[in-house]
Amino acid sequence: MRNKAAEARHHRLIYLLNVAQRRLQRWMASQPSSEVTPAQAGLLFILGKQDGVLMGEAGAALDMGPAGISGLVDRSAAARLVERRADREDGRAWRVWLTSKGRTVLAQAKTDAAAVNTALTEGFTSAEIDIVARWLTSIQDKFPRDLTRDSEE
Repeated sequence: MRNKAAEARHHRLIYLLNVAQRRLQRWMASQPSSEVTPAQAGLLFILGKQDGVLMGEAGAALDMGPAGISGLVDRSAAARLVERRADREDGRAWRVWLTSKGRTVLAQAKTDAAAVNTALTEGFTSAEIDIVARWLTSIQDKFPRDLTRDSEE
């Protein structure tokens, strides 16, 4: 059964989604074990799956434009988590690689993410979480990334 517009309006979904995102980001950033921002952790997760990705590929995976991913890689390189190397086939393109420190921080970020996911799903059935995940994914389809604007982080 699908929600009618009048019924869905009473859930204040925009407000709830925004507050939840802000609180989760702040909480994650405040954790003593957290050496990285959530955005940096996202970059490390991508590199953990495929080290040496093009910066543009990493940006697309994180829903960031060129300026956003460039700043994120700069901050992550300054923290010695990643290094940037010119692409062998296209000298204008850059690839991003994990450093040994980045691999160590990635392992901790995975542990932290598992704990957060456990807390987020506590009290809900797998079927309920599947619906939440489907709903959140549908937002990306309904509201595609504006390619004319760049994400800050």
